[in-house]
Amino acid sequence: MIIDTLQNKNLYHFGPAWNKAFTFLDSLTPQTAEGKYTIEGDDIFAIVMCYSTGTPETSMLESHRKYVDIQTVLDGAERFECANRDDLIIEEPYDATKDIELYQRSSPGRSSANITPGTFIMLYPHDAHMAALMTDNTPKQIKKVVVKIKADLLETL
Repeated sequence: MIIDTLQNKNLYHFGPAWNKAFTFLDSLTPQTAEGKYTIEGDDIFAIVMCYSTGTPETSMLESHRKYVDIQTVLDGAERFECANRDDLIIEEPYDATKDIELYQRSSPGRSSANITPGTFIMLYPHDAHMAALMTDNTPKQIKKVVVKIKADLLETL
């Protein structure tokens, strides 16, 4: 997992797929329409969505095997809980067609972070994560984007 500001994207050297994802992210505003955006076929795409934040009881811990997620908020704020998927009990087995596995939340996540406009969280396949959580005790409407990059496209040093 990486949590940082969008302005620090160039500190990470993951190759062309990373650069394409952040070029797309740089083009977004809070007025960007909801929907799916193709960046590079099924290899890199994004989903812009709106929803209300809630409690852990209204969300699920999830992980993905094929894709890395880069998530940021365009308007509002949300809290994430994260844990290593190997430490969790599977609630719903991996569904390859949706690239998702769901887990029980037996205790609060091992890590948590608030994501606001200008910050991002990158989640690797081993990072189980729960998004859409309130940053205070009040549900709020947010607009966010999830960029999905096939994990094998990211270069490593």
